Amino acid sequence: MNKNRSLKTEILFRLVIPLIFFVIVDAVLSYFVTLHYVDQAYDRWLLDSARSLAQEIKVRQGKAVVELPAAALEIFKWDEEDKTYFKIISTEQEALAGDQNVPEPLSPETDWSHPVYFYDTLYGEPVRIVSMLVTLNGTPERIFIHVAETLNKRRAMMTDILLADVIPQIILVMLTGIYLLSGLKRGLQPLHTLAKHIAGRSSRDLSPIPETHVFLEVRSLTDTINDVLEQLTLAIETQQRFIANAAHQLRTPLAGLKLQAERALREQDVQAMKPALIQIQNCADRMSHLTSQLLVLAQSEPINGGYELREVDLCGLARKTCIDWVPKALQRNMEISFECPETALSVAGDDVLLRELLVNLLDNAIAYGYENGNILVKLENQPTPCLTVCDDGPGIPETEMPRVFERFYRIPGSPGNGCGLGLAIVKDIAELHNAHFKLKPSHGQGGLCIELYFDKPADSLKT
Repeated sequence: MNKNRSLKTEILFRLVIPLIFFVIVDAVLSYFVTLHYVDQAYDRWLLDSARSLAQEIKVRQGKAVVELPAAALEIFKWDEEDKTYFKIISTEQEALAGDQNVPEPLSPETDWSHPVYFYDTLYGEPVRIVSMLVTLNGTPERIFIHVAETLNKRRAMMTDILLADVIPQIILVMLTGIYLLSGLKRGLQPLHTLAKHIAGRSSRDLSPIPETHVFLEVRSLTDTINDVLEQLTLAIETQQRFIANAAHQLRTPLAGLKLQAERALREQDVQAMKPALIQIQNCADRMSHLTSQLLVLAQSEPINGGYELREVDLCGLARKTCIDWVPKALQRNMEISFECPETALSVAGDDVLLRELLVNLLDNAIAYGYENGNILVKLENQPTPCLTVCDDGPGIPETEMPRVFERFYRIPGSPGNGCGLGLAIVKDIAELHNAHFKLKPSHGQGGLCIELYFDKPADSLKT
């Protein structure tokens, strides 16, 4: 289909073409119907001429004779438009009168019980001929009368009737086309107005499109555009809020770096600089951690289509991640336990983001759990894959559970120097994988269990 075809042209094309087709079909049908009735009318006149000739045939002394005065013959042949020819023949005497060149029916099986009509040519002109059999009392002869007439009157009447029938229809189609074109222009004007309204907007104006003068059929389009504008507004607001929060979070370690650097510059002794250098290192570590979290958070928000989810071995990925984090757990004398079913456990996902999800859960468990504590990472298939991370730390109060997944939010009084992005990253990656959370206290002495259920198994990706 032509990409540049307009809606107005398409509608007009689909309406006018059927009208033209119907006019053509009607003209063809009218031609055959008119031909039938014109032939019927003039055939009666032609038969009347043949019967008038039959009245001039007499029987004398057992033989048929034709008594046709010159005046009668002149009246018979008189016509302003057509030429009339006749021929009267007998089976016994052959030609009795008339023009012997008038054609006769060629078929030997002609049924003479009624007049026979047919078309032929005479002297280079097409003619309509009627042939009839006449039987007379007093003679055994069979007499045939053939009358031929040219087709001028028939053609003239055909033309008049067809023009009277077709021309009004052509005019009707033209008027209908003009009316449709005018109606389409008026009908599509609100679309042009809507297009001009949208084109005249500022790039910052994301307010909904007014639907005051919008047709019901176009309402679905404007509703869709308004939904997109609403989502875009929400996305921009979320992005601006994220940038503002990120700038606020980065400002603190940067200010600390500047302050400690100035402090170190004022000292002359290396030992006196050491506390400031340690603080600089802490600020740098915090900035590095915050930057990494922000990059992961940005990565978990794909644009235009998202990630292509593939089959991921969740058992293998979780086992390797736990092994990598054992050294950090040992720094706090914590033990990481891992449980996984013997059969393979696969999910539809992105292995890099799933690793980041588990890394953030382990990092939170190590950072906020008690020293000499235990962390359990467990995988189950019940009936969909489930990833569970439990610790025996202080846990999260129930009043704070709805807010812990908000970006940059930290529970008041929380230890450590976290930035409040860990669980927000976990939430975004989980949503990307069509997974959902459950937070609950762990069994035993306090602690927290985070259960992550994957709704779409890896088998759904196979074809």
